[in-house]
Amino acid sequence: MPGLNVFSDDELVTLLRKGDREAFAEIYNRYFGLLFIFASRKLKEEDAAKDILQELFSILWEKRQTLNLSGTLPSYLYTAVRNRIIDRIGRNNIEQRYIQSLQSYIDKGYFTTDHRIREKQLSKLIEEAIDSLPAKMRQIFLLSRREHLSHKEIAEMLDISEQTVRSHVKHALRILRLRLGLFGYAVMIVKVFLK
Repeated sequence: MPGLNVFSDDELVTLLRKGDREAFAEIYNRYFGLLFIFASRKLKEEDAAKDILQELFSILWEKRQTLNLSGTLPSYLYTAVRNRIIDRIGRNNIEQRYIQSLQSYIDKGYFTTDHRIREKQLSKLIEEAIDSLPAKMRQIFLLSRREHLSHKEIAEMLDISEQTVRSHVKHALRILRLRLGLFGYAVMIVKVFLK
């Protein structure tokens, strides 16, 4: 059988639907670089672009059997990346507005005893949620968020790949979002970055 690099996109999609890992790898190799350039130019942040692409290709594999392309594979992939970029920018804008609002509230000194008690309770919940993460994930998350180390620095320190670091941080944030809800997550972001 010839190498999959001579196959058309349609042939690769057909093989992908059947669970062919080599077809998936060929699609990944064929489009990751172009999609990465596109996403990193739009987001102006390479790690965010890699996260979006990792998520896209994970979903592509997970939903391979029900994959319904109305157009070409490149158009499907670019549209999916564009939509994820728009979602991420929108989420970041909402989080930034919320954090700015919270910071404004803090700056105005509206803390009362009740607020301080709630803050301590929430801090305890955040710490418990972080402590409940699997050991390796917790270690990587804390190095990333509290020690402000880059994914590369953490990878070198722990002798693991940057992708492993990125994956642990992403999963930790997903777990914390689920456990703490939007309010708790936004406050956690403020606290973790201010420590």
